[in-house]
Amino acid sequence: MRAPRPAAARSVLEAATSRLAAAGIETARVDAEWLLAGVLGVRRAETLARLDGDLSEPLARQFREAVDRRAQREPLQQILGWEEFHRLRLTLTADVMVPRPETEQLVEWALALLPRPGGHAPLAIDLGTGSGCIACALAAERPDLQVVAVDASPAAVSIAVRNVTALGLRSRITVGVSDLFSVLGRMWADLIVANPPYLPTMVLAGLTPEVTTWEPRLALDGGADGLHLIRRIVAEAPAWLAPGGALVLETAGGSQVAAAVCLLRGAGFVDVATRADLAGVERFVAARLPSPRPYPWRRAQQLSHQSPELVLCQPA
Repeated sequence: MRAPRPAAARSVLEAATSRLAAAGIETARVDAEWLLAGVLGVRRAETLARLDGDLSEPLARQFREAVDRRAQREPLQQILGWEEFHRLRLTLTADVMVPRPETEQLVEWALALLPRPGGHAPLAIDLGTGSGCIACALAAERPDLQVVAVDASPAAVSIAVRNVTALGLRSRITVGVSDLFSVLGRMWADLIVANPPYLPTMVLAGLTPEVTTWEPRLALDGGADGLHLIRRIVAEAPAWLAPGGALVLETAGGSQVAAAVCLLRGAGFVDVATRADLAGVERFVAARLPSPRPYPWRRAQQLSHQSPELVLCQPA
């Protein structure tokens, strides 16, 4: 029996581009190149040097299978199994939301709100950590920082643990299953950061299939007005922040960021400010607790991984 003939890489790529364009994917050529790079195990730019060669039948079949998945509107990042965020490569599955580029701006602002290096070792709490992207980015940039990262989804926590472990950050990031602060041991944080579900429920049906079909609803649905979790975070955060500690949030922007500003001021926060995303939309909001606080407080002497209240997810 004659072995299958190799397929010309260029023609295979062109066919994939046409297939993805017909499926309504605006970035068809770019996505096809990324999928080919994933099959070949090279960077996307390196695929161009291989287009005049051939693909073996096993590689061509693997590529066609990846293209079929993308044509079903499965996110490119889930097919590849990773995404880069703040210069870190993170493992991704359908159990977590794909990190968005604008969230890197949330990380930058959060880093700027931390105490300057050289004093006490600061503590940050990352609420709704998902893939762990924010927690990992913070810890990677601040070697003195300890982070407690929590999510209500055990499946998401498992992915976060994989990323924390792969990036060598297990000694400084504690990951656990928690509905916001509900199972955390007592601690006072210098920073609380969250990219919570903030999309109004009625908006979800109108989003692209990549979001509605393939990303976890728990990470997207913010209730009737998108503010359900934001209200809870603003109300509960003061009990967990040290004097002068900062809370920084990502929102949907527009009237929602204005509502978050009102909530923060009503909860006694000061220095309330907003920032725009890459598209110029006022999306991020941050504030601090007054310092000193009007009631006694103490800094936790042990982090949550010493506390029996936090259920930790350990790597397999």
